[in-house]
Amino acid sequence: DRKREALAAGSPIQPIIKDVGEIYSRLLDHRPVIQGEIRYFVKEFEEKRGLRELRVLETLKNTIFETNEHVLPKCEQAMRDSLSEAFKRHRTDAVQAANGMIHRLQEKEHEERKVQVDKLMAREEKRVALREEFMKEQQSKRAEVDEEHRKAMERLREQYSQMEKELAKNIAF
Repeated sequence: DRKREALAAGSPIQPIIKDVGEIYSRLLDHRPVIQGEIRYFVKEFEEKRGLRELRVLETLKNTIFETNEHVLPKCEQAMRDSLSEAFKRHRTDAVQAANGMIHRLQEKEHEERKVQVDKLMAREEKRVALREEFMKEQQSKRAEVDEEHRKAMERLREQYSQMEKELAKNIAF
C-alpha cells in the first residue's frame, strides 16, 4: 500500500485511486450493515418472545405465591371453622370422608398446576434451543459472507496489481 501511495502521491491518479477505494468500501464491505441487522433482529426476537414468556412465568409465580400466602391460609381457616361446626353436628366418619375428598381435590389441583408449570418450562427450553440454533445458523452465514468478502478483496487486489503494472508500462513510454 505504501509503495502504491508513493507511486501515486505526485500523480493526478491519486484522487481516482481514493475514489475507487471509497466505491469499493461502499459496494463490497457489507459487514457493518449485516451486523446491525443481526443485532436488531436478535434484540427484537429476545424482546418480543423472551419478555412474553417471562411475563407468563412471572404471572404464574405471582399467582402461586399469592395463593400460597393469602388464599390458602384463608381457605384453611374457613375450612377449620366450618369443620369444627360440622364436626360438632355430624359424626366423625362423615367429616373424615369429606376431609379425604377435599384432600384428593387439593392433590388433583396441585398436579394440574405442576403440569402447567412443566409445560411452561418445556416451552422455555424449546425457545432457548431455537435461539441457540438460530445463533449457530447466523454464525455460519456470517462465516460465508466473510469468506465471500475475503475472496472479493483478493480478486480486487489482483486486479489493482495488474492495473498498476499496466500503468507503470504506460508511464515508461
